[in-house]
Amino acid sequence: MKAVRNIDFSVEKGEMVAFIGPNGAGKSTTIKMMTGILYPTKGSINVLGFDPTKNRRKLAYEIGTVFGQKEQLWTHLTPYDNFKFFGAIYDIPDYAVEKKIEELKELFELGDFINIPVRNLSLGQRIRCEIVASLIHEPKILFLDEPTIGLDPVVKENIRSLIKRMNKEYKTTVFLTSHDVGDIEKLCSRVIIINNGQVVLDDSMENLKYHYLNKKIVEAKMREKVNLEDEDGITILKDKGYNLKIEVDTEKRTVADALKLLNPDNIIDINISNVPLEDIISSIYRKGDKS
Repeated sequence: MKAVRNIDFSVEKGEMVAFIGPNGAGKSTTIKMMTGILYPTKGSINVLGFDPTKNRRKLAYEIGTVFGQKEQLWTHLTPYDNFKFFGAIYDIPDYAVEKKIEELKELFELGDFINIPVRNLSLGQRIRCEIVASLIHEPKILFLDEPTIGLDPVVKENIRSLIKRMNKEYKTTVFLTSHDVGDIEKLCSRVIIINNGQVVLDDSMENLKYHYLNKKIVEAKMREKVNLEDEDGITILKDKGYNLKIEVDTEKRTVADALKLLNPDNIIDINISNVPLEDIISSIYRKGDKS
């Protein structure tokens, strides 16, 4: 069984690219080949002028990685001590490490907790420190794998804002994998979608939004039962009397239109979300099958 097949793409300096797909699509395999952890059986890879299979050590000095579900920081040390440690790993002179820590401390707003042990930090604070640790050696490419996983919406927005500022300040190329459509929409100008080891879409975020992110899911818990029927732009996905799930095509109707149908005074609880990424990929496949 082949993990990836004929994947072909290039990324420009300073780009923020989303590399996405369902579980088992081949994302991790591709990234591991790009970073030199796995060797491809065919084809060639060039990252910053290096062949990862032959120059993994040299490449390591030019890239950074952040995995939302895996810690790279020593939890018994403070963020500051971790940053000093990473500076030593990359053979950076002490004065240069201090200067870089000071820069990143300001950019990522770490001042209030830079000297508190990592184990005592919130998840959002730890993710900020993970990103800073990966930037100590000034990598040209930063691989981000689910950087906002498990974070509440406010903290997610904060992390996204900091990543955008980092990209603007340092022109760092960002290669992002995420199942969170919000990460992709807010951070990236380009999206590469893979499935079954193949690229199924390589397009601008603008085009993806126009064609595939034009739907919202509204889930509501009601005080009293309501009887709704499909309308142009509004589809009833689930109706269990007091619990409703509605899909809104925002090219035809607004979320406000859907709320008017429900009657806001009758709503106990409500959640508005994007269509799941897996559904977007399925939609892309269905369109491809018809063409």
